[in-house]
Amino acid sequence: MDLRDISEEEFERIEAYLAQTLSNEDLSVFEERLQNEEGFAEKVEDIKTVLSGLEAQALKEQLDYFHDELLTNEEDVIVEPKVKFLNWKRIAVAAALIIAAGSAWFLSGNPNEKLYAKYFSPDPGLPTTMGSNANYEFYEAMVSYKQGDYKVAISKWEKQLMEHPKNDTLNYFIGVAYLADEEAQTAIPFLDTASQNASFPLINDTYYYLGLAYLKTGSLEKSKQNLEKSSIENSKALLSELKN
Repeated sequence: MDLRDISEEEFERIEAYLAQTLSNEDLSVFEERLQNEEGFAEKVEDIKTVLSGLEAQALKEQLDYFHDELLTNEEDVIVEPKVKFLNWKRIAVAAALIIAAGSAWFLSGNPNEKLYAKYFSPDPGLPTTMGSNANYEFYEAMVSYKQGDYKVAISKWEKQLMEHPKNDTLNYFIGVAYLADEEAQTAIPFLDTASQNASFPLINDTYYYLGLAYLKTGSLEKSKQNLEKSSIENSKALLSELKN
């Protein structure tokens, strides 16, 4: 599939779908197209792969720029990095090259990265009705987590973990937050600790995310071992793909 043939409008619509910013009406139309139009779901997955690669590269450029600005700022004032936007033609060409090369540009060393991107989404978290809840600090961090402020949530939860190092719920959500924050290797020991309690209500989810974390870091056998312990459907589906 040559993504240079896709229109800018369609690309932006798919990008909006992946970012979960479509209106309810547009989302309904989009999902109907996903179900009924042959090849469209594959196109969406390809663009998801492309955007993941472009995002990683753009982030690296922005961090490099930000670092340079800090070094050259004589007044020691933190300045906002300039975002370098890629124009449509560059995105389309990059997309075609990434797909043609089997995504080797950013998947080198881990051929299962595309599977990880397909199956990973953060745990939705626990309800955060904090008014009458005794553990206010935990649910305050949960609010940050559900807003995508993973580093803030991790910081708050890790302070609580110092007092309760074996708490399965804290270890689980810290692990998932690290995974959502693209720190799979750091996530593993927290998820592993949570998995030690067989009666943990989220044990199947723990094994699933642990399997994903190992997949992300390239430990395929450990990934399979944990996925096999989970009874959730996504775990079974991912395991099936890994065995094919």
